[in-house]
Amino acid sequence: MIVREAKLKNGTKEQYLALDEAIRTAQFIRNKAVRFWMDNQGVSKAVLYALCKDLAKEFPFAKKLNSAARQASAERAWAAISSFYSRCKKGAGKKGYPKFKKYCRSVEYKVSGWKLSDDCKSITFTDGFEAGTFSIFCNNETQEDLHRLKINRVRVVRRADGYYAQFCFDVDRKEKGEYTGNVVGLDLGLKFFTKDQNDNAVIYPQFLRKSEKRLKKAQRRLSKKFVKGAKPQSKNYHKQRKRLGKIHLKIQRQRKDWAIKQARYVVHSNDVVVYEDLKIANMVKNHCLAKSISDASWYQFTQWLDYYGKIWDKAVVAVSPNYTSQDC
Repeated sequence: MIVREAKLKNGTKEQYLALDEAIRTAQFIRNKAVRFWMDNQGVSKAVLYALCKDLAKEFPFAKKLNSAARQASAERAWAAISSFYSRCKKGAGKKGYPKFKKYCRSVEYKVSGWKLSDDCKSITFTDGFEAGTFSIFCNNETQEDLHRLKINRVRVVRRADGYYAQFCFDVDRKEKGEYTGNVVGLDLGLKFFTKDQNDNAVIYPQFLRKSEKRLKKAQRRLSKKFVKGAKPQSKNYHKQRKRLGKIHLKIQRQRKDWAIKQARYVVHSNDVVVYEDLKIANMVKNHCLAKSISDASWYQFTQWLDYYGKIWDKAVVAVSPNYTSQDC
């Protein structure tokens, strides 16, 4: 599956509020499906689909959401349930019992509930919330895919800097790789982000550390504007909350961009890539190193290594981290 993202622009305040209502409704249906499973364990995915119809009859605001979007919300609940079952069968670590979502930020439509313009430069949401038409702002590659590929799903995502539409295409991405015959073994660390068997090291830019001063300043300002017991909080509080969210969003994007570029370079330059399969969830329990480990974003880097390995049909192997620092 290929996912392309575009920003939704030129909408009014009422239109964005309508998108917020759709997101809250999707969260409501997902939580109701989880609650139904807790009360009636052993139910199937089809029963959760049927529950969506009953919720639409019972709650008028739920009926406004497109029927396919209601089913997609039930699918999210079922994904959490099936993941819980699989972890129970493996019997290792925490089971991860399905939880209720409190701050959901997206709603997913299937083939209905939206309509793309002929020139693929605007999208209209046609469900009961009547969000209306938004302009699409994206790069040329996304525009080309919108014209030539069939869209399976459209996901609306709310972020600190606005609303985005993610277009999902049911296409397997495959590219012809350039084979060099090189083999590399990567040792992941904090002093050096990666170090190979030839002592070639890459230093991580530490995006969180560099932005920490700005983050603390924004957080202090947010705390000063918070009034205990006030519901709702003031407009200035919410403005500052959005400013803080944009700083976090920038750090997140910097990490992702770094991980993509590094992983792409490593896989492109080598035919076989071997890296440490680190148990990061256990490592961050060390409070002295937790911030640095999270900032390094090893997991994201290794995920992109696997991704580019599949695209270019190259061998990317995860090995046990035991003794890898002594003998890379």
